[in-house]
Amino acid sequence: MPDPSTARTDAPPPWLPAGEVVHVPGRGEFFVRRHVHPDSAAPTVLLLHGWTASADLQFIAAYRALDEHYSFIAIDHRGHGRGFRSTAEFDLADVADDAAAVTRHLGVKSVIAVGYSMGGPIALHLTRRHPQLVGGIVVQATALEWSATLRERLTWRLLPFLGVALRSWTQPRLLRRAVDNLIADGSPYAAYREWMTAEMMRNEPRVMVQAGKALSRYDAREWASSLGVPAAMLLSTEDRLVRPRKQRELARALNAHVIEVPMDHLGALDLPDQFASATVELVSSVVAALDPASAAVNDSN
Repeated sequence: MPDPSTARTDAPPPWLPAGEVVHVPGRGEFFVRRHVHPDSAAPTVLLLHGWTASADLQFIAAYRALDEHYSFIAIDHRGHGRGFRSTAEFDLADVADDAAAVTRHLGVKSVIAVGYSMGGPIALHLTRRHPQLVGGIVVQATALEWSATLRERLTWRLLPFLGVALRSWTQPRLLRRAVDNLIADGSPYAAYREWMTAEMMRNEPRVMVQAGKALSRYDAREWASSLGVPAAMLLSTEDRLVRPRKQRELARALNAHVIEVPMDHLGALDLPDQFASATVELVSSVVAALDPASAAVNDSN
């Protein structure tokens, strides 16, 4: 019999929450994963994934841990995964408005916004633009800005090459190699490496380049500290993409409760148990800081 740790399948993991397409009149169709907690008083968490990922790829390690305590909505952003397709230029504020529209269409009145990497800027925009909707925020492996250093500015200039690579006939092979390097044979996700590769191939290359450009222009240093909601942060201490120094600047601006996890930028898959437990603990810290009126964050369950 094949070793289950090295077997490969195109089938998704069986523990994924139910997926649905949400039709928002006048805006579009959005793919979400949704879990409704049996306790109607349980807060709702809105999961906002990072650049070139999808909700499943970003939060697969946290789904089961979160659903024990909370309701949640996980949305695929424009051009990412099964996300909304649009001819408009990718814009972080527009994506935040997408998330707000989907959440309200589902009848959810308030959320704890959890944003990983690019999802962090989206969560901050969401809080700024829709303050009645966001009771608190959790940011993970992200920053106040993404292009203050010369190194970062030079890196963003490579975006056209990313677009070429994503359109290349070698894309499946390159993505498969990247997944194999990330997911060890003994990982609980080893059997799903083919599925992960296929999920990455859903991304729209044009949008990946546009999203990178949007990140290169993002700068919340002038307004992040004025958001005025309870905040928490997962700080990835071995992150080579978003340096810990930059993450700490964001934590200070938000006056965030911080949990440090010794992981690189893709550590949510490399250290799934640590990522899941830290995510639940961070959400719980934000919920505990909410005032009683804000704590009843979901009247729709």
